[in-house]
Amino acid sequence: MQMISNPAFVCASGAPVCRLGQGTWHLAERGDRKTEIATLRHGLELGLNLIDTAEMYASGRSEMLLGEAIRAFPRENIFLVSKVYPHNAGRNAIFSACDATLSRLGTSYLDLYLLHWRGRVPLAETAACMEELVKSGKIRHWGVSNLDTQDMQELISVPSGANCITDQVLYHVGCRGPEFDLFPWLKNHKMTAMAYCPLAQFGALDRDVVRSHTLSAVADRHGVSLAQVMLAFILRDENLIPIPKASTPAHVEDNAQALKLILDDQDLAQIEREFPAPRRKVALEIN
Repeated sequence: MQMISNPAFVCASGAPVCRLGQGTWHLAERGDRKTEIATLRHGLELGLNLIDTAEMYASGRSEMLLGEAIRAFPRENIFLVSKVYPHNAGRNAIFSACDATLSRLGTSYLDLYLLHWRGRVPLAETAACMEELVKSGKIRHWGVSNLDTQDMQELISVPSGANCITDQVLYHVGCRGPEFDLFPWLKNHKMTAMAYCPLAQFGALDRDVVRSHTLSAVADRHGVSLAQVMLAFILRDENLIPIPKASTPAHVEDNAQALKLILDDQDLAQIEREFPAPRRKVALEIN
């Protein structure tokens, strides 16, 4: 099992955190609740102990579903991530928003709390509030989501802004814009990047990715699924954590197998020809 090298990504028990996480966007909406809970639990059994959610997802119902799923496991061995709405990210609302998230999850603390995207609340205010939450023991670490390089530069210029440990952004083989400047910047500042929608569920090129003959050929050559190729492409960078959502136990098991797949030079050259790395700044896609 591949583990995250960033020392901030360690469970409260001291257990390491897997480089492949589990996402929960769209869970607790239209799917079968029992199946979704069984899927998250199977992922934990497979070692995928980082799980990401947000107060926005299904209006808090995803947090509640996740809270039910993790009750059967030692909390201290799970790295739990949630996100706060931008309009709740200031002093007037963030503390009550965090308390509500903790209540829905049935836990006394988060391992990581993220600003979901940038809003009107000044970054300095959000950073100060996050630090207070750390001191209170309600969160262990904090970070951001959907912030581009210029935003990150501003963030580290404010008091305690450099304590941010991650930026979670849309990234997959067909959406490689962050590779140009954001990912190098994060790595240089010892911040780990998280990739949401790593299976191209959203983004400008999602249909092209799913229908790609190149990716299918790579999958066939290795005898693996298309999803495993897409996740292995992200996992090639040790500073990236993909957080795919799975809907069934079989799906999460397939995702977990990506940890064993190493794409070779031939694979990467083929992928590069169809989905080339950016040669200029590309605006961050947000979904």
